[in-house]
Amino acid sequence: MIDKKTLSERDICTKFITPAIEKAGWDKTTQLLEEVSFTDGKIYVRGRLTARGKRKRADYILYYKPNIPIAIVEAKDNRHSVRAGLQQALDYAEILDIPCVFSSNGDGFVFHDRTATDGNIETELDIDSFPSPEELLKKYKQYKGIHTSEAQEVALQDYYFDGSGRSPRYYQQIAVNRTVEAVANGQGRILLVMATGTGKTYTAFQIIHRLWKSRAKKRILFLADRTALIDQTRRGDFKHFKDKMTIIKKKVVSRADGKEELVSNNKRGIDTEDKAYEVFLGLYQGLTNASDIEDAYKDFSPEFFDLIVIDECHRGSAKEDSAWREILRYFNKATHIGLTATPKETKEVSNIEYFGDPIYTYSLKQGIDDGFLAPYRVVRVNLNVDAEGWRPEQGKKDKDGKEVEDRVYNRKDFDKTLVIDERTQTVARKLTEFLKGYDRFAKTIVFCSDIDHAERMRFALSNLNADLVAKNHKYIMQITGDNDEGKRELDNFINPEETYPVIATTSELMTTGVDAQTCRVIVLDAEIKSMTKFKQIVGRGTRINEEFGKMFFTILDFRNVTDLFADKDFDGDPIRVKPVSEDTDLTNIVDEEQSIDSLIIDEETGEEIEIGTKIRYPEPQTRTSKVNEPRQKVYVNGVDVSVLISREMYFDTNGKPITTSLKDHTKELIKGQYASLDDFLARWNSTDKKEIIIKELEEQGVLVEALRDAVNREVDLFDLICHVAFEQPPLTRKERANNVKKRDYFTKYGDQARKVLETLLDKYADEGVTNIESMDILKVKPLTDYGSPLEIIKQFGSKAKYLEAVKELEQELYNTGA
Repeated sequence: MIDKKTLSERDICTKFITPAIEKAGWDKTTQLLEEVSFTDGKIYVRGRLTARGKRKRADYILYYKPNIPIAIVEAKDNRHSVRAGLQQALDYAEILDIPCVFSSNGDGFVFHDRTATDGNIETELDIDSFPSPEELLKKYKQYKGIHTSEAQEVALQDYYFDGSGRSPRYYQQIAVNRTVEAVANGQGRILLVMATGTGKTYTAFQIIHRLWKSRAKKRILFLADRTALIDQTRRGDFKHFKDKMTIIKKKVVSRADGKEELVSNNKRGIDTEDKAYEVFLGLYQGLTNASDIEDAYKDFSPEFFDLIVIDECHRGSAKEDSAWREILRYFNKATHIGLTATPKETKEVSNIEYFGDPIYTYSLKQGIDDGFLAPYRVVRVNLNVDAEGWRPEQGKKDKDGKEVEDRVYNRKDFDKTLVIDERTQTVARKLTEFLKGYDRFAKTIVFCSDIDHAERMRFALSNLNADLVAKNHKYIMQITGDNDEGKRELDNFINPEETYPVIATTSELMTTGVDAQTCRVIVLDAEIKSMTKFKQIVGRGTRINEEFGKMFFTILDFRNVTDLFADKDFDGDPIRVKPVSEDTDLTNIVDEEQSIDSLIIDEETGEEIEIGTKIRYPEPQTRTSKVNEPRQKVYVNGVDVSVLISREMYFDTNGKPITTSLKDHTKELIKGQYASLDDFLARWNSTDKKEIIIKELEEQGVLVEALRDAVNREVDLFDLICHVAFEQPPLTRKERANNVKKRDYFTKYGDQARKVLETLLDKYADEGVTNIESMDILKVKPLTDYGSPLEIIKQFGSKAKYLEAVKELEQELYNTGA
């Protein structure tokens, strides 16, 4: 008879848990998935190198269908109790939105029922009493509020699978399921909040496909407000709709009387005569007109669409009085689903007022923690004129020869009302220096105050990078709404396969809808107060592209914009702030978002022509002055502009800036892990590979590489921790290595083995302990001078004895304690 206590956890799964679940009727090939990793593992940045943290992995996830996860089972070996895995399983179940939770040690199961309301929330089951798929489906339907056969048919509709092996990530699955279930239960307005880079369009496609295939929705309109978004959607995930999909466009036609008329491509009355198309992609600008021509959307009957998906719904359609909202009112009988990374909630504008609270939110922090989004480094650069302000000397004239108004100008004025040539040069020089020390071909977006600023920045950067511009003038491009040459290069900028352009200077055009997978540097040289806009800009860098080595990005901040990371609203759920009724105090309101009011649309192409941020003023009856005319800019030069300080900001595990010193923050984290120096020493000495301790510390939020920079890069990790957390005097690696050499403990080894260990000691002094722990060290010089790895190992007798010698070498390095 098998003694279960001697079996590993995997053996318990194979011999007892899996057979028990199969016996209950679960299909091992389609319903019973083992060792399911549902995150990619957080990316940790170590200087220029990156490392992945541990993936979250469930022992079992049970699916009724591939898109319907019903239960999670956490397994433990038989030396643990049957309940031992329950807490971890509950944590995973909450993340994965799963109602039925089980723990097992091979003797039986504990069932935690998240649908229970009668007090029987946890029950023990014997090993032969695991519930069947149909039993747990009932729990699932109860948990999801699916009470009718019609709703079940819609909610259980399959995903679209294209044979490539791609399937929704766990958060996309939750977003799709919750949305489809809400539609099945008759909810008319739905809001999904998903961080930039997490696949909103793919999620939208899966939602639409399931509702369309189940025939719950037969005519669907996907609305966006940028041509690039429509084109990306059509060529990307939506391509699977093939000939069932069309794009609604407007065009100019000549009438019989010789005049031109703007009409849509559905002027024939498509709602009654043409049933070929079922999925329509539409640009807001293609459905509404600024002229007196009838709005194109009225070519459709109000009942034509039964589902409208609004992409980037925080933009024009969020405004109650916008022309774009009129489209949604016209098709008010359809179900409306809003998608955004940044729901807009101000006193004037509210997504929540229109759509209701989000049915699911997947934030930037969650995406970074799960390893699906790239983490960011922030380098803050403070200029003297920004910090101290600039006051012109008496009689100072601008570049036109006019006297400059005598007052103190500050950061809010620069590049908006006052342009200092030397400030632009200093920013361009600092960016150039950064790229020269990092990677001159790192895709970079420079966000400027307006188009004029973007143009001047391109000019300054071109002169400072003349060598690369001479090889290809597209090394730096101005990509703004008014620049046709730049806009034509947008696709090349976001294409990972294309080298040029490398640097893009812009103002508004690239804040959203730009899928820049390999953008490695974002430069902030504009005043940004809008949290929505800030999130959108940060989102330009959050995509990961492992094939091209894009694992993190750097934000170079010249305007202290990254103060917004500390705002409680940066990564929280949206909170409605617009009153139900309001008596608005008419004060000047600067709309930081580029809205329909700040866009001129080319009606032939549907493209945006950017005219910058619009200032909306109150309009009392007595106002007659031309208040909407922008203030003329003043251009000056001959000003001393310099960098006061350039430093990297650090963030804790919650994504908030560390406001205390890095040392104090680290000390607090380490003491949370190790109560005393003795605790740390015991852990250090008992751990075979010190890299494990580094990973543990990083997962707790200790910034190991940053700490090395702050203390001394020549200091060992061991000394770094002992010094920072326990106030021990640190030794450098060379000092520790020399101490070992003085003790001459190598004499017990043969001549060749002794030379290998001495070389490893030198490697430790240069590179640190984690390198000598790797067998790969034997494949590099000067160790290769002693033979192949196999020949070197033979000098010690065996691989086990070689590893034992390395372990002993480590003990000698640290045997003096702290």
